[in-house]
Amino acid sequence: MGDGAKTVDVELLGRSYRVACKDGERESLMQAVAYLDGKMNEIKVAGKVTGGERIAVMAALNIAHELLSTKLGDGYDVGQVKRRIAALEGKLDAVLAQQEKLF
Repeated sequence: MGDGAKTVDVELLGRSYRVACKDGERESLMQAVAYLDGKMNEIKVAGKVTGGERIAVMAALNIAHELLSTKLGDGYDVGQVKRRIAALEGKLDAVLAQQEKLF
């Protein structure tokens, strides 16, 4: 956990996860957690998908679709978005790997 990273406990769909977060990025991480948790809860309430992992995948697909469907103005850096998505995927993979060890 170099680069000034600390662990932060977050909650998604009522389950706690510990993720690494760089100094100064906690607020944006918590905003992302709140947004993802909201999307996951929407899917859960709809009742068409069951299981936390499946709900997470569907939420990720919905968010990716939203991102790709958004019309963006000048100055939009696709490379930066791709890097951020890759970083988020890495964090999700790490969290899911840790959770699988518990079972």
